[in-house]
Amino acid sequence: MATALVTGASAGLGEEFAWQLATARHDLVIVARSRDRLSELADVVASATGVTVEVLAADLSTPDGREQVAERLTDVSRPVSLLVNNAGFSTGKDFLDATWEEEAAQHDVLVTAPLRLTHAALPGMVERGHGAILNVSSIAAHLANGTYAAHKRWVLEFTEALAGQLRGTGVTATAVLPGLTRTEFHDSPELEHYKDSTPDFAWLSAEQVVSAALTGVRRGSVTVTPSVRYATAGALARLAPASLTRRTRSMRTQR
Repeated sequence: MATALVTGASAGLGEEFAWQLATARHDLVIVARSRDRLSELADVVASATGVTVEVLAADLSTPDGREQVAERLTDVSRPVSLLVNNAGFSTGKDFLDATWEEEAAQHDVLVTAPLRLTHAALPGMVERGHGAILNVSSIAAHLANGTYAAHKRWVLEFTEALAGQLRGTGVTATAVLPGLTRTEFHDSPELEHYKDSTPDFAWLSAEQVVSAALTGVRRGSVTVTPSVRYATAGALARLAPASLTRRTRSMRTQR
């Protein structure tokens, strides 16, 4: 049975990834900061699906946390065939309003962690001749209006570059670009206003996003944008002048 490692697995998209992968008969390694929430999820998922669920409590905003997960990914006796870089974090603030510590933590979770964990996972996958990297980007990657969007743009371009380098190895790289998704991500005081100011039709469900992402992995797609409306919005954003997207504030923290 194949094993998938999912970061940010204690809630939101990460929890949904865990459920859908377990239902598809993947053993799991679930990663997040809260051991209690992970343990609770692991018990429920394992009981419902019969798969093995390993709990790995680690803070990906810290070097020690990233190395802890990297060490698990390089364990040749327990290979991981799918790495889901899902852990998310947003300051919800403009660059000038955020502290350095907030900006550094956001960068480490959204950029440093996927880079480090992918670097740890790929050699074993390539040697075995199969495997997949799934990176959670955002439709905000098409905007130029804040550091969150910039980080998600990096995730997208990193994945596209990786996919080219992996051609012919049996290993794939996929980026999923969700729009606004109903998860705990928007429950923080900095982001909760999106729930009141955005119409219902603009929201995606976690089930939609994860199903589309995993379908994309199975097909070997490099990019996946769940829903036609967000795919259209992304295409228009790519064509729009940068001066216009810089002023588009309402989509800066979509996920």
